[in-house]
Amino acid sequence: MNLADWRRRIDELDKKLVELLNERSRCALEIGKLKQAQNIPLYQPERENEVLENAEHNNSGPLTDAAIRRLFERIIDEARAAERDAMHSGDRHEKGGNE
Repeated sequence: MNLADWRRRIDELDKKLVELLNERSRCALEIGKLKQAQNIPLYQPERENEVLENAEHNNSGPLTDAAIRRLFERIIDEARAAERDAMHSGDRHEKGGNE
């Protein structure tokens, strides 16, 4: 394959990654709703560690385990931010505000 072929392949993979990240975020939002309904804290460090360990365990390279951990830490941070945004958005809708 030439440079253009490899770039096209990366573009295809990036599209799939975006789709998967959004699907993962939708799942996290649903989990956030369940946690909220059951008065369970959003932040659960044991679960976060489990997710990070699973990611490292599934890593076959060439990225290092540390690189995979950093990527997943960021993914988790963004999912948590989306959960907080959704919760606050719901608060505004319930109160009838547009804040």
